Amino acid sequence: MHVGLNLVFLVPGQTGGMEVAARELIPALRDAAPGARFTAFVNREAAGEDLGIDSVVVPVEAARRVEWVRGEQLLLPGLARRAGCDLVHSLGSTAPARGRFARVTTIHDLNYLMVRDAHFGLRGLGMRVLVPLAARTAHRVVADSASTRNDLVERLGVPAAKVDVVPLGLGRPETEAPTPPALLTERLALGKRPVVLSLSAKRPHKNLRGLLDALALVPRERRPVLVLPGYATPYEAELRGHAAALGIGDDVRFLGWTSAADVEGLFAMSRAFVFPSFYEGFGLPVLEAMARGVPVACSNRASLPELAGDAALLFDPADPGAIAAALTRLLDDPVEAERLRAAGHAQAARFTWERAAGLTLASYERALRAGSAR
Repeated sequence: MHVGLNLVFLVPGQTGGMEVAARELIPALRDAAPGARFTAFVNREAAGEDLGIDSVVVPVEAARRVEWVRGEQLLLPGLARRAGCDLVHSLGSTAPARGRFARVTTIHDLNYLMVRDAHFGLRGLGMRVLVPLAARTAHRVVADSASTRNDLVERLGVPAAKVDVVPLGLGRPETEAPTPPALLTERLALGKRPVVLSLSAKRPHKNLRGLLDALALVPRERRPVLVLPGYATPYEAELRGHAAALGIGDDVRFLGWTSAADVEGLFAMSRAFVFPSFYEGFGLPVLEAMARGVPVACSNRASLPELAGDAALLFDPADPGAIAAALTRLLDDPVEAERLRAAGHAQAARFTWERAAGLTLASYERALRAGSAR
């Protein structure tokens, strides 16, 4: 079996969780199927990246969305045919609509439908056309969670029998030594108060505004320092203004891009991890916190309850009082915090890339059977 992996979308450092998932899944697939051949189809920005498998450059610069689409729809089918691929797995929610090979498409979420203002302009229009097209023309569709599978069935009309649920593995393995707590404390002016971490992009559906509202409800004398790493977006200015209006500007640290060592250091010194998102196709940061022994409180919406199980405190993300209650319980109840620490370790251990690879290979076999039947 010769599998082509469609990575035309992958602009290094700019594609978030989809990039993490692709980079972790590739070696797991290679190890799980030593008799198979894998070829990555990458854009010019990713040319020269060591993915551990053979690669073919699709001659486009995918940071330009029009070029991404041109490379995927017009150039990739011919390149995959010439390479002799039996199957092409598209890992970024869009896929070529044609080609003489079986097609598997991973659709990570339906943000463009479920979240207002998730994508703007040409990208938003493209997602509204290309994601349903990919779902319709694929032989199999892979979803990261049962929640996303249900969204695909209910919102796009994809037959449930065509969707394979393949949970991701742990997103960010501990590969860097953590920055020492004393250094982070001094650099970020954290003082001696407890640290609460929330790791996400600064976008409206991540509900950081609701988290700020919750923090303001915690009495000043018991209020922790909230640290918010994550790449900057135009929405950050609104968040900063909201924190100032609430009178908690000095209680929040807005960080931009954060090194792996600093992220590990923040995990190590945090008393709690809070993830208040309104919508997630999976929710890798929740698993990352659990794996590191940080007690977690998260939203009770979309995929997060199935991901967290009983290893996190769940709250209604639309209710700042509920977020504040979960946060203060993590900080004030050491027995519950210790229970969640142990439960989080066990829950995170269930999500492995080896399991994801095995389920993905099973999806390939179904796709090959479906393709040969047409």
